[in-house]
Amino acid sequence: MNANDQTVIEHIEELRKRLYFAVVFFVIAIVGAFFLAEPLIHFLQSSETAQSFSLNAFRITDSIKIYFQMIFYIAFLLTSPIILYQLWAFVSPGLYEKERKVTLSYIPFTFILFVAGIVFSYFILFPYVLNFMIDLSARLGVKLTIGINEYFSFLFQITLPFGFIFQLPIILLFLARLGILNPQIMTKNRKYAYFGLFVIAAMITPPDLMSHLIVTVPMFILYEFSVWVARIGYRKHLKSEEMRLKEEQEAEQKRQVEEALEQQRRQIEELNQ
Repeated sequence: MNANDQTVIEHIEELRKRLYFAVVFFVIAIVGAFFLAEPLIHFLQSSETAQSFSLNAFRITDSIKIYFQMIFYIAFLLTSPIILYQLWAFVSPGLYEKERKVTLSYIPFTFILFVAGIVFSYFILFPYVLNFMIDLSARLGVKLTIGINEYFSFLFQITLPFGFIFQLPIILLFLARLGILNPQIMTKNRKYAYFGLFVIAAMITPPDLMSHLIVTVPMFILYEFSVWVARIGYRKHLKSEEMRLKEEQEAEQKRQVEEALEQQRRQIEELNQ
C-alpha cells in the first residue's frame, strides 16, 4: 500500500511495529552489553593518562552506576543501525525508488561516522583536556582526587557529542539529496556556520587556546567536507528531478497519443455504422 493511501491509524500501527522491533533489538543488545561493559571499563582505565592517578568511589553506588551507564551506551551503539533502519523503513514509502536506495546506503556510514567521532575525541581531545585539568590543579596547588563517577561522566561528556557532530556530512548530504538544502546557501552563510561551530567548541573544551583549536579546526574541516558532499548530493537531486520531469513528459505525451488514437478509432467505428 502506498504511504499516501494509509490512514492515520495505519501510520500509527506501522510506527508501533517499527518501535517494537527497535526495542526488541535494544533488549538483546543490553544482554550482550553485560559481557562487554566490564572489559571496556578496564580498557578506558588503562590509558596512560588514567594510569597516572587513582580513581575513587565516593559513594557505594558509583561503581554500579558507571557499569549500567556503560551497558546502556554500548547497547545504544549496537542498536543504532537497527534504529536507523526502522526509521528508514517507516519513511521510505514516501520516497522515490532511487531515494530509497540512496538513503538506505547512508545507514552504515552513519554508524561509522558516529564511531569515528567517539574515537577521535577519546584518543586526541580527551587526553589533552584531562592533562590540562590536572596541570591546572597542580599549578593552583590543589590536590586532585578524582572519583570514578566524575571521571566517566567527564569522558562521556567529551566523547559522545563528537559522535553526533560527525553526523554532519550525512545529515547535509541527505537534505541536499532531497533538494531541501542548497549547498550554495551553505557556502554563502559559511561565516555563520563557523561562528556556531566556534561556540560549540567553546562549550565542550576548557578555556585555553590549544584545546579550543584541537576541536575547532577539525569541526571547520568537517563542515567544508560536508559542503563538498552536499554538492554531490544536490547535483544528483537535480539530475533525478530532470529525469523525473522527462519521464512525466514522456508519459503525458504517450497518454495524449493514446487518447488521440482512441478518439480516431471511435470516429472510424461511428462512420462504419
